[in-house]
Amino acid sequence: MESSKVYVNVMAEFTNDGRLLPRSFIWKDGHVYEIQKVTDVRRAASLKAGGAGIRYTCIVDGKESHLFYEDNNMWFMEER
Repeated sequence: MESSKVYVNVMAEFTNDGRLLPRSFIWKDGHVYEIQKVTDVRRAASLKAGGAGIRYTCIVDGKESHLFYEDNNMWFMEER
């Protein structure tokens, strides 16, 4: 099954120590998903959808998801 990028709007905050942390995102159907926790942040490529940037491993609705922040200042997720 082929994956593609889904660009999403993200609500994020800069912490007082300068980190950028996503707090929620809006999926393409308009549903807002809250990010319960960010468990990992690293530079990585999306092996499913192509592209690279900062990969945020997030817990959303109890499941692990990857949210990418590209060098062009756009956020995307992988769709299956």
